[in-house]
Amino acid sequence: MAIASQTGEQTYTQILKSTVMIGGSSLVNILFAIIRNKAMAILLGPGGVGLMGLYTSIADLTQTLAGFGVQSSGVRQIAEAAGSADENRIARTATVLRRISVVLGLIGALLLAGFAMPVARLTFEDNAHGAGVLLLAAAVFFRLISAGQMALIQGMRRIGDLARINMLAALFSTVISIPLVYWFGEQGIVPALVAMAAVSVATSWWYARKVRIPAPKMSVREVRDETAALMKLGIVFMASAVLTVGAAYAVRIIVLKHEGVDAAGLYQAAWALGGLYASFILQAMGTDFYPRLTAVADDHPECNRLVNEQAQISMLLAGPGVLGTLTVAPFVVTLFYSAEFAPAVDLLRWICLGMMLRIIAWPMGFIVLAKGARQIFFWTEVAATVVHVGLAWLLVPLIGPDGAGVAFFGLYVWHGVLIYLIAGRLSGFRWSTENVKLGLVFLPASAAVFGAFYLLPFWQATAAGALVTGIAGIYSLRLLLTLLPPESLPTPLRVLAVRVNRAVR
Repeated sequence: MAIASQTGEQTYTQILKSTVMIGGSSLVNILFAIIRNKAMAILLGPGGVGLMGLYTSIADLTQTLAGFGVQSSGVRQIAEAAGSADENRIARTATVLRRISVVLGLIGALLLAGFAMPVARLTFEDNAHGAGVLLLAAAVFFRLISAGQMALIQGMRRIGDLARINMLAALFSTVISIPLVYWFGEQGIVPALVAMAAVSVATSWWYARKVRIPAPKMSVREVRDETAALMKLGIVFMASAVLTVGAAYAVRIIVLKHEGVDAAGLYQAAWALGGLYASFILQAMGTDFYPRLTAVADDHPECNRLVNEQAQISMLLAGPGVLGTLTVAPFVVTLFYSAEFAPAVDLLRWICLGMMLRIIAWPMGFIVLAKGARQIFFWTEVAATVVHVGLAWLLVPLIGPDGAGVAFFGLYVWHGVLIYLIAGRLSGFRWSTENVKLGLVFLPASAAVFGAFYLLPFWQATAAGALVTGIAGIYSLRLLLTLLPPESLPTPLRVLAVRVNRAVR
């Protein structure tokens, strides 16, 4: 028991350490996002923000198609090699990964450039945006090169470097994008996206070069075998990512066709805000938790323990944030954008509910990835895409842009149940008692705060939401502090832990 307990304390410390690192960089990103989003809202309005969202979706989809999932498979391959301390294997994978990223970047750029006009017609129903789509090919090239460099850093679990890259990228993206849009208006959107992608290459290269890996001597056959290993697993990741990004693109098109470009801007704003708080938790999962889980994927009890502990920390961190966002959604929309985006408030609340379920479901999903269950992973993603797009297709014509948010929430109600059953089959996973209790706290609390804004006057609902958020915050803080060994806490946090314990007694 003592060994298990110590192992648990070390895991919680590691989870919180990586989450704080990524979360700290995410807080910096949020500050720059406030500046950037506010500027875009003032300079472009809902229509321009919607246009930027559509261009971004095109770049995301092209990058995913051309990338062949090599970034995700590279992270897994390097993490496995690092877990076994096989330096030669790390060097081989890293070398091939860097080379293939450049090749795929060229392929992606040529692919989008060649189909610029058809893509413009499909998205905007005209050729006027063809030149913008053509220029977007440069952004795809830079993004894919950067993705290869980021995969190496992530696979080696250099969490501090990843955090620094995120912060620098946010800083430079803000400094570059706002002047371009200020000077050129909507014509500056695509140049801003290209410049932001170029910055990501520079920052990721600066830190990737610090990973000291000797250049291995590789025969043509070894290069071919390593490439095949990356591509074989990568194709499954690519298919999954294409479905996910394709679904996001399809939902935006559905909103655009039925409600117009301004509604697409409202959806883009709500989506960005809904994922803002959750992103640092989800990013920390993919950055640190996924490589750690991959290293123990064949040990079912250890695998399940890590998933439960990651889910526990994630719910404790995310729960108060989601409750807070549900409560102050109107103020958040105005702060980050402008009063013109007020109709996005209800949409934001639906997306927040979906994000809460997403945070709960994601740790289980990594069991499928860590075990390399390619077919299961692919078909669950197919099903998720059908549910997401299908619900949006049914609901947006009936209730407007809010239907896209309801569709996202419905997706994770369904997906959460499915992935729990699959994880149970693969590793015998079951929720721990602690996580069941947390679920019975945060899910009803989220539903109550959400429902209050439909049943009570605005200020009464806001006061009730603030009260629930405050109680949930104290509850989460107390549990988080008890999970960590006291000696691992800085002195200010140890003092805080004592005060919190006294206050609730």
